[in-house]
Order: sequence, then C-alpha cells, then structure tokens
Amino acid sequence: MTDTNEIRASDLRQNLAEVLNNTAVHGRITYVTRNGRRIAAIVPVPVAEQVDTRKV
Repeated sequence: MTDTNEIRASDLRQNLAEVLNNTAVHGRITYVTRNGRRIAAIVPVPVAEQVDTRKV
C-alpha cells in the first residue's frame, strides 16, 4: 500500500529532492496543490506503469 501526502507547488521547489526520494524509496504518492486544489501527482514508477498499461 502507498502512503499519500500533499505539498503546495510553491513549497515543492524547495523540497523536490525529498519528495522524489520519498516516492522512490517509500512508495509515497504526493499530490501537488495550488490554491488548495490538487493539480498534479508524483507517483512511484510502478503506479504510473499500471496506468499506462490500462490505456493500451
């Protein structure tokens, strides 16, 4: 199971290395927010690959 987290886009700039490490090592999904709304997600590669496979 993956752990989830949210981070503001403005904070992501300063914390990108940590967010990427948490994604790669711990499988954490991080939602990027702007004005309180989710605008993107940083997900582990296996999760992204599952989504890509479903599109085929």
